[in-house]
Amino acid sequence: MRERYAKEALTYIPRLLQLIDRNPYSPTYGCFDRSYWHYLTMDFPCGMYQEFVLPLTLCFVNNYPGNRFYQKERLRELSIASIRYANKGSHKDGTCDDYFPFERAMGALVFSLYACSESYLLLGLDDPEIVAFFKRRGDHLCKKNETGRLSNHQALAALALYNVFLITGEDKYRKYSEDRVDLALSWQNKEEGWFQEYEGADPGYHTCTIDFLGKLYKKTQNKSLIVPLKKAVDFAWYFMHPDGSYGGEYGSRNTYHFYPHGFEIMAAFSDKAGQIADHFLRNLPKGKRYYNDDDRMIAHYVYNWLQAYDDYYEERSIDINSRANFLQWFSDAKIGICKTDNYYAVANMGKGGVIKIFNEDGPMDSDTGLIGELNNGAVLITHLMDAKHFVNANVADSEFKVAGYFSKRIVKLPTPFKQIVFRLLLLAIGRFNANLVRFILQKILITGKTRTKYRFERIIRFKDREVEIQDKLLGVIPNFKKLSLGSDATSIYVANSNVYQESVLCEWKHATLEQINSLKKGNAWVRLIGTKS
Repeated sequence: MRERYAKEALTYIPRLLQLIDRNPYSPTYGCFDRSYWHYLTMDFPCGMYQEFVLPLTLCFVNNYPGNRFYQKERLRELSIASIRYANKGSHKDGTCDDYFPFERAMGALVFSLYACSESYLLLGLDDPEIVAFFKRRGDHLCKKNETGRLSNHQALAALALYNVFLITGEDKYRKYSEDRVDLALSWQNKEEGWFQEYEGADPGYHTCTIDFLGKLYKKTQNKSLIVPLKKAVDFAWYFMHPDGSYGGEYGSRNTYHFYPHGFEIMAAFSDKAGQIADHFLRNLPKGKRYYNDDDRMIAHYVYNWLQAYDDYYEERSIDINSRANFLQWFSDAKIGICKTDNYYAVANMGKGGVIKIFNEDGPMDSDTGLIGELNNGAVLITHLMDAKHFVNANVADSEFKVAGYFSKRIVKLPTPFKQIVFRLLLLAIGRFNANLVRFILQKILITGKTRTKYRFERIIRFKDREVEIQDKLLGVIPNFKKLSLGSDATSIYVANSNVYQESVLCEWKHATLEQINSLKKGNAWVRLIGTKS
C-alpha cells in the first residue's frame, strides 16, 4: 500500500508545472501565483504559493515508483528559480503577503520558508543570497508573532527555524525553534491531547501540528516531543472514520485536513498512529479522502504524501475498524464520539451539536445544526463555536445537551468600492501595523459573533442502533419563513474549509411549514439516524 502515497501525489506534478512561470527571461520566473504572473488579476504575488517548490524538489531527488520526473534537470532549475522568487516576491524584512498587500502573513511565511529551506537542503545548494533571505525570515520570526492561537503555525515556525539553523549553523535559530515548540506545546490540552486552533479543537489542523512536530522530531531526535505527540495521536485516532475519511465541520475551524506523514513518523511509537495512516491508505483508491484542489492549496498534501512514502513504517498494526464499541467524551473539547455495531458518530456540543455519522461504506448523515431565514432577511445559525453555550454531558445515559443563542450569519463580500477603501487603509495604516489589521479581520470574519435573543436547544442521544437528534426553540420564538438543517453549512472564514469530501453530499433537510409551526408551539424536531436497513 505504500506506493499509493506516491501514486496519488505524482498525479499533481503536471498541474504544479502549469502554475509556475517557467520562462527564465520573465521578471516573475519561478512564481507559482498564476493569477499574478499569467492572468494579471492580482496586484501582488501570494507568498504562500512558493511552498509548491517542495513537491518538485522531492520528485527531482527521489526515484518514487512511476516518477517520470526523477533527475529531470529542468525540475531542478525550476526549484531553484522558485526559491529565488520567494526572496524576490518578499518584503525587505523577508515577510510576504497571502491575501492582501502588506499582510506580512506568518502562515504564508512559515509554509514557504519550510518548503524553500527543505528544498535547499535536499538539493545541496550553496547560495549566499538565498541564505541571507532565510536569515531575514528567521530574524523576523524571532521578533514578531501573529495574533490568535493557531498551534499549527507555531509548530511549522519551529520546523522552518530549525532548517535555517541547519543551513546557517547559527545557534540562535535553534533557540528560536525551541521557543516556538514550547509555545505550541503550551497550547496543547494536556489531558485530552488536542492543540488549540482559535476557539477549540480542530481535528483537521490537529494532524498538521502532529506532522510538523513529527518532522521536527525526525530532524532533532528530541525525545521530549514523543509524549505530547503520542497524546496528540490518541486524540486524532477518534476522528478517523470507519470509511477512511477524516475530520469535518465538527472541528473548530471546519477542516478535513489529513496529513499522513506525521503518523508514519509516529507509528514507531504508537500503534494508533499506524492504524490511522493504514486506514487512510486502505481507502485512498475509493476516493474517501478530502479534496482541496484549487490552485492555492493543492501543494499542502502533495509533498506530505511523498514524505509519507519516504518514511513509511513497515510494521502495521491491526485494522482500525476492529475497534471495540465505545462512547468517548472529551469534556474540554466538548466533543463526543460513539461507536456501535451500526454507526460511528462524532458530535461537537460546543458548536451547537454539529454531528457527523458514518459506517464502513461512507457517511450516513451530516448535520451542522439549524440555519434559517427570518421575515426580515436575517439568517440565523447555531453552528458557531461559542463559550456561552451551556453543555451538559450525561455519559452514563449517552445523552448530550447543548443550549445557546442563535447568532446572525454575517457575509462579507468584496465590491470594487470596498476593495479600493481597503487598499487605501492598507497603504495608510496596514503597512505599518500588519497585526492590527489581522486582529480586526479575525474579529470580523472568524471569532466575532452577533448573538441574538433567540435560543435553541439540541439533545443528542446515542442509542445502540441509531442516533436520536432533537431540536427545540426556547423562549422568544423567531419568526422563521424558512428553516433547514444544513449538512455542510459553515459561517466563519477558514481558507481550508468548504472542500470536498463525500459527506458534503449528504442532503440538507428543509423544514415544512407544518414543522416550523410545530417548533413555534414548543414541540421538538426529532430525527433518528443510523439504523441499518
